[in-house]
Amino acid sequence: STRRPNVLVFFTDQQRWDTTGLHGNPLGLTPVLDRLAAEGVSVDRSFTCQPVCAPSRASLQTGQYPTTTGVFRNGLPLPRDTPSLARSFREAGYATGYIGKWHLAGDHTSGPVPEEDRAGYDHWLAANLLEFTSDAYETTLYDGSGAPHRFEGYRADALGTAAIDFIDRDRDGDRPFFLFLSFLEPHHQNSRDDYPAPTGYRDRYATPWVPSDLATLGGGNWAEHLPGYYGMVRRLDEVLGRVVAALERRGELDETVILFTSDHGCHFKTRNDEYKRSVHDASLRVPTVLRGPGLWGGVRLPELVSHVDLPPTLLRAAGVPVPEEMQGRSLLPLLPGGDGGHGGDGEEAEWPREVLFQISESEVGRGLRTDRWKYAATAPDADAWNDPRAERYQDAYLYDLRSDPDELMNLVADPAHGHVLEELRQRLVRRIVDSGEPRPTVTAHKPTPKDGSEDTA
Repeated sequence: STRRPNVLVFFTDQQRWDTTGLHGNPLGLTPVLDRLAAEGVSVDRSFTCQPVCAPSRASLQTGQYPTTTGVFRNGLPLPRDTPSLARSFREAGYATGYIGKWHLAGDHTSGPVPEEDRAGYDHWLAANLLEFTSDAYETTLYDGSGAPHRFEGYRADALGTAAIDFIDRDRDGDRPFFLFLSFLEPHHQNSRDDYPAPTGYRDRYATPWVPSDLATLGGGNWAEHLPGYYGMVRRLDEVLGRVVAALERRGELDETVILFTSDHGCHFKTRNDEYKRSVHDASLRVPTVLRGPGLWGGVRLPELVSHVDLPPTLLRAAGVPVPEEMQGRSLLPLLPGGDGGHGGDGEEAEWPREVLFQISESEVGRGLRTDRWKYAATAPDADAWNDPRAERYQDAYLYDLRSDPDELMNLVADPAHGHVLEELRQRLVRRIVDSGEPRPTVTAHKPTPKDGSEDTA
């Protein structure tokens, strides 16, 4: 076909990477996703730019780091003139649609989102804060005119049905579509701090498989909530199956680029007093799968990939120009056959050896996740809610992922790792500057300095 492919983003909320069969979960929660990965591309080491809802969503809409967009914490609106996926696809002739949770219109609304705050999407059926306009079996979404639409049945099913309705719509001239389908599951229900699975699904996983970090750390509330959490993940995969079946029925499955990913993970209050906002892989690492034209072969990418890399990947997979403002890099050059024939903009250069992440709300931090190391520096004197960045950070976390994959032993004060910290400190400063922030000072961790001196980068 000479027509550009459809593009579908299936976006979950707060889903750990190890909930999936392709990452070793033994409960059979994700057979549909596992099959898509076996046919397409699994981004095996995929990480959010920041483990909290609005900042990560801003990155996925723009291909920019949270502090570049200005959405460095929840409650801040995405700037109205920011280049976005929807605008790029619309300019290329796509019918664009958004369904589900938005969380990028600021705090002035929990439900209807003004047109100017929708980042360029045309078809609209969403709520700014879906967690506050819905419950497991009570779903309200708002259309483009702000009118409420109430759905019966389980919330994830309702969103899936709305997506299938969009896919089945008649589009002028058989235009391809770009649909961003954004769920709340498996996020907790804020009003009662619960993980409400569909009726009967919690009982299926009453004796759950427990990830090793949770089992070893103890504490938290995973023992109470894993059964419901897993039930929600299972139902999401069933909804994914319905959407895939709708595309197949229309003969469009193999002409559709599908991206499955999540905004961040979940540590079940084992790292701090909530569910994310920490430097650990339980918060940062997410499942990411791509399938469709140019994305075949059961490839398992070993590279470290950031959320900012996914928007340019989608655009280039569709043959749509990538805005210069996007800070990520397309994954297509990493695949067999190069970039799928869409351009030659130098992205074949060596892939970065680390991903940069930012932390807000719990602390102001910046960090790197490399193949072996997790390193982060924080600004103890900064205001974690109001300060998007700091001029000065100090070493706070160092984990050797080779010997300690569950990040249980913080080595930041271990003198034997001083040379490792020095190198990572320098790399972090370079990546911070590359992300568009002013060059900060990063100070070595010295809990009991004898001479008052400090090593800085």
